[in-house]
Amino acid sequence: MGHRTFWALAILTAVATACAESTPASPGASGPVRVLMVTATSGFRHASIPVARDVMTQLAGSTGAFTVAPTDNPADVTAARLAAIDVLMFALTTGELPFDASQRSAILSFVNSGGGFIGVHSATDTLYEWPEYGQLIGAYFNDHPWTEQAAVIVEDATHPSTNTLGSRFLITEEFYRFRTNPRLAAHVLLSLDASSVGAAGDFPLAWSREVSNGRVYYNALGHFDETWRDPRFQAQMRGAIMWVARR
Repeated sequence: MGHRTFWALAILTAVATACAESTPASPGASGPVRVLMVTATSGFRHASIPVARDVMTQLAGSTGAFTVAPTDNPADVTAARLAAIDVLMFALTTGELPFDASQRSAILSFVNSGGGFIGVHSATDTLYEWPEYGQLIGAYFNDHPWTEQAAVIVEDATHPSTNTLGSRFLITEEFYRFRTNPRLAAHVLLSLDASSVGAAGDFPLAWSREVSNGRVYYNALGHFDETWRDPRFQAQMRGAIMWVARR
């Protein structure tokens, strides 16, 4: 092999390696799904955050389906960090997290290039001043008029996040309404049975959507410790992780 051929092959190998390290794992990749769980807040901070982190860590260990790295530090969300994971999860985040332009670009690039994004509960009460984030997650939080036991309708019982729930279930939660109807941008998986809270209207609670080459899932439940400890909610989280990661 001549020197020119040798160096040409070496350069091509280096380029291929760099590309592989900068994009999420491809569908069907082996090994557990790698999740970065962000619980940073710059507004209201939910008391359930420690339980949420513990539950997801325990669920990762018991199932072996995924690994989870919790962080409260927005600075951990970088292009380099995203290149080493499969799923970015915003759980109970709030407010205008201090992401700079390069971090925002990295998040959008991560999803557009095939990465998975999951938002839980107040992830929709986050980053109002970054409209592209609102488009990504599907809707922004408006208010929570009902905190009580209510019925949740399973609109799609075939999705990996809902296929163990039956047609409906009761749960005590802080139920959200959104500034725009998520049905305009997403496939609704769960919705509130409005009659169970003495109301009328359409109130989606969980949804999924395709974004370029990536996938996005959001679930409005998760306000209370008890929700995170509920096996039905844990099944939703596990199914969502596998779905957005295309596993």
